Amino acid sequence: MADVRFCPYCGSPVGAQVRGGRLRPVCPQCGWVGWRNPKAAVAVVLWDDRGRVLLARRRGNPPGWCIPCGNIEWEEDIREAGVRELKEETGFDVALGPVITVHSNFHDNDAHSVGVWFAGTVTGGTERPGDDVLELAWFPPGSPPEDLAFPTDRRVLAALASSAPID
Repeated sequence: MADVRFCPYCGSPVGAQVRGGRLRPVCPQCGWVGWRNPKAAVAVVLWDDRGRVLLARRRGNPPGWCIPCGNIEWEEDIREAGVRELKEETGFDVALGPVITVHSNFHDNDAHSVGVWFAGTVTGGTERPGDDVLELAWFPPGSPPEDLAFPTDRRVLAALASSAPID
């Protein structure tokens, strides 16, 4: 947050002070502190009857394939976000099962996120790519396409393929 020059609350010029062990922008007038926190994201893993996992080829940045995912909206429950994102990207209605894993995502320096991957079961709908998806395809988790959009998806798929605990 080194680029913050003015307080977003009172408009005063900010200075830099150590808070929480890091140099942060701090407003000397109202006391605002520029905490830079990650956003939350959700992904849903679907399997078909052959053990393959549904992946979506993204329309946007970064390009490539991913486990269907998206950001959690303000005041939206994480499970509701998973159901919504999966429907938007794949056309499927889903019941969410347990959390498969949780990872910090550091692939985008401007948008650090924490992702939660849920197991899902299709309950209805029709498979169709959503607005931000070019195509959908089912892959064995041990043989995903080379051009995965997110490094954490590669970790999740490798662990699913080996039936190892996902750490």
